[in-house]
Amino acid sequence: MQVIDFIATHGAWSWVVAGLILLALELVVPGGVLVWLGGAALVTGVLALFVTIFWPLQFVIFGALALVSIGLWLKFRGPGVASDRPFLNQRANRFIGHEAVLDEPIRDGIGRLALDDTVWRVQGPDLAAGSRVRIVEADGALLKVEAA
Repeated sequence: MQVIDFIATHGAWSWVVAGLILLALELVVPGGVLVWLGGAALVTGVLALFVTIFWPLQFVIFGALALVSIGLWLKFRGPGVASDRPFLNQRANRFIGHEAVLDEPIRDGIGRLALDDTVWRVQGPDLAAGSRVRIVEADGALLKVEAA
């Protein structure tokens, strides 16, 4: 309610100040969204400076401009920078396609396999220890394997 009273009292200048604050916040908290919200607030403020607009319509204009600008930004922004380590937080996924030798036999569908410095639980057909397997899928910390 205080925001509505503030905008009703100060009119267009409140939108201009809010837009400048949002643009300044974008410098501190980068992410791309606040710049579009700040731009929408500035356009609303400048429009309200030159045309008498009742304050509820100012909120509608701001909301529409914000939605359109963020929507266009999301649609036309380029693809993100490809990571040099795409499996950084997905250790198990980087083993998909690798072949390894079972340390423990797979019994009743579950066994163990050592890869790098970790012993992984594996799921697959029953196989003897020393069998060669190919990792076909990762489900959390469980690697799904098939005979190689």
